[in-house]
Amino acid sequence: MRARVIAGGVVSSIAVLVIGWQLGGQAAVTAPAQQSTTSGAGTTGSTGTGTGSTGGSSTSGTFTGDTTQTRYGPVQVQITVANGTITDVTALQLTNSDGRSVQISQQAAPILRQEALQAQSAQIQSVSGATFTSEGYTTSLQSAIDRAGL
Repeated sequence: MRARVIAGGVVSSIAVLVIGWQLGGQAAVTAPAQQSTTSGAGTTGSTGTGTGSTGGSSTSGTFTGDTTQTRYGPVQVQITVANGTITDVTALQLTNSDGRSVQISQQAAPILRQEALQAQSAQIQSVSGATFTSEGYTTSLQSAIDRAGL
Protein backbone atom coordinates (compact mmCIF):
# COMPACT_ATOMS: atom_id res chain seq x y z
CA MET A 1 0.00 0.00 0.00
CA ARG A 2 2.81 2.42 0.88
CA ALA A 3 4.54 1.79 -2.46
CA ARG A 4 1.31 2.75 -4.27
CA VAL A 5 1.08 6.02 -2.36
CA ILE A 6 4.69 6.89 -3.18
CA ALA A 7 4.28 5.91 -6.84
CA GLY A 8 1.09 7.97 -7.05
CA GLY A 9 2.86 10.97 -5.56
CA VAL A 10 5.71 10.69 -8.04
CA VAL A 11 3.36 10.38 -11.00
CA SER A 12 1.30 13.36 -9.78
CA SER A 13 4.42 15.49 -9.35
CA ILE A 14 5.62 14.66 -12.84
CA ALA A 15 2.21 15.49 -14.29
CA VAL A 16 2.16 18.88 -12.57
CA LEU A 17 5.67 19.67 -13.82
CA VAL A 18 4.83 18.69 -17.40
CA ILE A 19 1.64 20.77 -17.40
CA GLY A 20 3.46 23.75 -15.90
CA TRP A 21 6.22 23.42 -18.45
CA GLN A 22 3.72 23.32 -21.32
CA LEU A 23 1.79 26.32 -20.02
CA GLY A 24 4.99 28.23 -19.31
CA GLY A 25 6.20 27.70 -22.87
CA GLN A 26 2.99 29.22 -24.24
CA ALA A 27 3.20 32.34 -22.09
CA ALA A 28 6.84 33.12 -22.81
CA VAL A 29 6.24 35.82 -25.39
CA THR A 30 9.04 38.28 -25.97
CA ALA A 31 8.57 41.99 -26.27
CA PRO A 32 9.16 43.87 -29.51
CA ALA A 33 12.72 44.67 -30.51
CA GLN A 34 12.30 48.40 -29.83
CA GLN A 35 12.79 48.70 -26.07
CA SER A 36 14.08 51.44 -23.88
CA THR A 37 14.31 51.77 -20.13
CA THR A 38 12.22 54.42 -18.45
CA SER A 39 12.69 55.87 -15.04
CA GLY A 40 10.34 54.48 -12.45
CA ALA A 41 10.18 51.58 -10.09
CA GLY A 42 10.54 48.31 -11.93
CA THR A 43 9.26 49.27 -15.35
CA THR A 44 10.75 49.16 -18.80
CA GLY A 45 8.94 49.88 -21.98
CA SER A 46 9.13 50.64 -25.60
CA THR A 47 8.01 53.57 -27.60
CA GLY A 48 4.89 53.30 -29.65
CA THR A 49 4.75 53.51 -33.38
CA GLY A 50 1.80 55.46 -34.61
CA THR A 51 0.57 58.05 -37.05
CA GLY A 52 -1.68 61.03 -36.77
CA SER A 53 -2.01 63.59 -34.04
CA THR A 54 -1.62 62.47 -30.46
CA GLY A 55 -4.48 64.46 -29.03
CA GLY A 56 -7.42 63.69 -31.26
CA SER A 57 -9.52 61.07 -32.89
CA SER A 58 -7.11 60.60 -35.80
CA THR A 59 -4.53 58.74 -33.71
CA SER A 60 -3.71 55.36 -35.22
CA GLY A 61 -0.98 52.79 -34.73
CA THR A 62 0.42 50.26 -32.30
CA PHE A 63 1.60 51.38 -28.89
CA THR A 64 3.47 49.25 -26.36
CA GLY A 65 3.08 49.84 -22.65
CA ASP A 66 5.75 49.65 -19.98
CA THR A 67 6.74 46.25 -18.65
CA THR A 68 5.42 46.15 -15.10
CA GLN A 69 7.15 43.87 -12.61
CA THR A 70 4.73 42.07 -10.31
CA ARG A 71 5.26 39.60 -7.51
CA TYR A 72 4.73 36.75 -9.97
CA GLY A 73 6.58 38.11 -13.00
CA PRO A 74 6.40 40.79 -15.68
CA VAL A 75 3.27 42.04 -17.41
CA GLN A 76 3.27 44.06 -20.64
CA VAL A 77 0.51 44.92 -23.08
CA GLN A 78 0.30 46.49 -26.50
CA ILE A 79 -2.67 48.35 -27.92
CA THR A 80 -3.75 48.88 -31.49
CA VAL A 81 -5.50 52.18 -32.14
CA ALA A 82 -7.50 53.18 -35.20
CA ASN A 83 -8.84 56.73 -35.46
CA GLY A 84 -8.54 57.29 -31.71
CA THR A 85 -10.31 54.03 -30.76
CA ILE A 86 -8.58 51.08 -29.11
CA THR A 87 -9.32 48.19 -31.45
CA ASP A 88 -7.13 45.52 -29.87
CA VAL A 89 -5.17 44.82 -26.71
CA THR A 90 -2.46 42.17 -26.83
CA ALA A 91 -0.68 40.79 -23.78
CA LEU A 92 3.00 40.60 -24.74
CA GLN A 93 4.06 39.27 -21.32
CA LEU A 94 2.04 37.83 -18.47
CA THR A 95 3.06 36.64 -15.01
CA ASN A 96 5.14 33.49 -15.32
CA SER A 97 6.93 32.70 -12.06
CA ASP A 98 5.33 29.26 -11.80
CA GLY A 99 2.69 27.09 -13.44
CA ARG A 100 -0.09 28.45 -11.24
CA SER A 101 0.67 32.09 -12.08
CA VAL A 102 0.75 31.20 -15.78
CA GLN A 103 -2.62 29.48 -15.47
CA ILE A 104 -4.15 32.44 -13.62
CA SER A 105 -2.81 34.90 -16.19
CA GLN A 106 -4.12 32.88 -19.12
CA GLN A 107 -7.58 32.84 -17.56
CA ALA A 108 -7.52 36.54 -16.67
CA ALA A 109 -6.06 37.95 -19.91
CA PRO A 110 -9.16 37.54 -22.13
CA ILE A 111 -11.36 39.08 -19.43
CA LEU A 112 -9.01 42.04 -18.96
CA ARG A 113 -8.77 42.49 -22.74
CA GLN A 114 -12.55 42.59 -23.11
CA GLU A 115 -12.88 45.06 -20.22
CA ALA A 116 -10.26 47.36 -21.77
CA LEU A 117 -11.92 47.28 -25.19
CA GLN A 118 -15.31 48.08 -23.67
CA ALA A 119 -14.01 50.83 -21.38
CA GLN A 120 -11.59 52.29 -23.96
CA SER A 121 -9.38 53.10 -20.97
CA ALA A 122 -7.36 51.50 -18.19
CA GLN A 123 -10.20 52.10 -15.72
CA ILE A 124 -11.24 48.45 -15.65
CA GLN A 125 -12.27 45.93 -13.02
CA SER A 126 -9.66 43.57 -11.58
CA VAL A 127 -10.20 39.87 -12.13
CA SER A 128 -10.93 38.06 -8.88
CA GLY A 129 -8.05 35.75 -8.00
CA ALA A 130 -5.71 37.52 -10.43
CA THR A 131 -4.96 40.69 -8.49
CA PHE A 132 -1.27 40.98 -9.39
CA THR A 133 -1.90 40.20 -13.06
CA SER A 134 -4.77 42.71 -13.15
CA GLU A 135 -2.72 45.47 -11.55
CA GLY A 136 0.22 44.89 -13.87
CA TYR A 137 -2.11 44.75 -16.88
CA THR A 138 -3.83 48.05 -16.07
CA THR A 139 -0.51 49.79 -15.33
CA SER A 140 0.99 48.68 -18.65
CA LEU A 141 -2.28 49.46 -20.45
CA GLN A 142 -2.31 53.00 -19.06
CA SER A 143 1.26 53.62 -20.23
CA ALA A 144 0.34 52.40 -23.75
CA ILE A 145 -2.71 54.68 -23.74
CA ASP A 146 -0.51 57.57 -22.62
CA ARG A 147 1.92 56.86 -25.46
CA ALA A 148 -0.98 56.88 -27.90
CA GLY A 149 -2.09 60.25 -26.54
CA LEU A 150 -5.62 59.04 -25.87
